[in-house]
Amino acid sequence: MRLPIVAANWKMHKTPAEAAEFAQALVAPLLPFEGVERVICPPFIAIPAVAEALRGTPIKVGAQNVHQEPQGAYTGCISVPMLQGLVEYVIVGHSEVRQYLCETDAMINAKAKAILAGGLKPIIAVGESLAQREAGETVAFVGAQVRAALEGIPAEALPSIVIAYEPIWAIGTGRNASPEDANQTIKVAVRDVIAALYGEATAQQVRIQYGGSVKPENMADYMRMPEIDGALVGGASLKLNDFVALVRLAQEAKSG
Repeated sequence: MRLPIVAANWKMHKTPAEAAEFAQALVAPLLPFEGVERVICPPFIAIPAVAEALRGTPIKVGAQNVHQEPQGAYTGCISVPMLQGLVEYVIVGHSEVRQYLCETDAMINAKAKAILAGGLKPIIAVGESLAQREAGETVAFVGAQVRAALEGIPAEALPSIVIAYEPIWAIGTGRNASPEDANQTIKVAVRDVIAALYGEATAQQVRIQYGGSVKPENMADYMRMPEIDGALVGGASLKLNDFVALVRLAQEAKSG
């Protein structure tokens, strides 16, 4: 049984003070849900404040991106060594990063390797555009992203990796893939690809999230799907009651 994981991607929201206050407010309502791994990913500048607010609790902290090099002349970037001791998870490959920062599959693969080498855990986001979906290219495109992201990563590292399937056309749009469609895409384009690379036993250990306009109204339906092990949540994670509801719904669906 894979432990469900629900991660909050706050994107470019909340000052350090706002982030710390919000994180502190999350602790008590999230504590009962031990059947779900809970992760908060604030902006870089708020990570120390959130890490302090959550210190001593089972709620984990994550970063939204990282540079693949440990140090160097990379203005505006953050390295894995800078995150060690503050976070456990790092999101890489989010569609917004791929689009706005022009990150390539090769860069995302290098980042995943750097994260693992530094003792942290990557959440690797993959997903297709609306044009690719309508052209019937979803499975081939997402599968290629998964293969590229995992290139050269040994099988023993796979249990430390989370994959987030986030169809680009569903992120922040209010649209979302149906639970059945998301489950099938995750099965064929992600888990089956991992099985082809590493074997079925290894593939069954990898947790795969769904992301894209996830909210309390549809969370239970996604979590009832056998291939979906949690959610990477954007907008709904900025609302305390909504995020707590998502975690509760994940536990109820997966423990039933």
